[in-house]
Amino acid sequence: MASPLRIISSMATKQVLAELIAQYQQAHPGVEIALESVGGVDAAKRVQAGEGFDIVALASNAVDQLTASGHIAAGSRVDVVRSGVALAVRAGAPHPDISTEAALKAAVLAAPTLGYSTGPSGVQLARLFERWGIAGQIQDRIVTAPPGVPVGSLVASGEVALGFQQLSELLGLPGIHLLGPMPEPVQIITTFSAGLATTSTQPEAARALLGHLASPATAAIKQRHGMQAA
Repeated sequence: MASPLRIISSMATKQVLAELIAQYQQAHPGVEIALESVGGVDAAKRVQAGEGFDIVALASNAVDQLTASGHIAAGSRVDVVRSGVALAVRAGAPHPDISTEAALKAAVLAAPTLGYSTGPSGVQLARLFERWGIAGQIQDRIVTAPPGVPVGSLVASGEVALGFQQLSELLGLPGIHLLGPMPEPVQIITTFSAGLATTSTQPEAARALLGHLASPATAAIKQRHGMQAA
């Protein structure tokens, strides 16, 4: 009997991948798939260290970097979802207006603490704050969530007053109020992709699963998790 296909992913796609995998297994009974979701930085480090995986699912730029370094097979990348950033406050806290760029900037300036992740969206948020000219003003209020720790959990505990995170990671999280997505002019979209790990011992089975992850039949599941098909 074949060993399970091993997938490593970032936390942002944990829930959507779990449902996409379940959908695939319904159509392919007997296929064993083991999904492990960790912080994206840690996932990339483990792949670079040579740990054995069949599929790597991370932000597209990370997949490209791992392809360039020979850890993901060239030409195997498929784009899975496009994911936007949303904001949340603790349940019961006032709901600041974030409907426009100006309103969002005001909400950021008014927040006693701000939280975001170490992932690609966090990097782009830091650039946005620099473009707004407020990076120095708010730097002492920023709480960066450790890899694998949801920003939403820091919001729920009260450690962070205004949290930014992938919408998919905030949906259904207890203890928070979801304010909504960042306004369109400054919305941060991350494409999450997947590729065939060069350590794969079952490349044909892994390629079949990659095809499913990017197929049109998966669009409804992706939307349900606050994402769009890529």
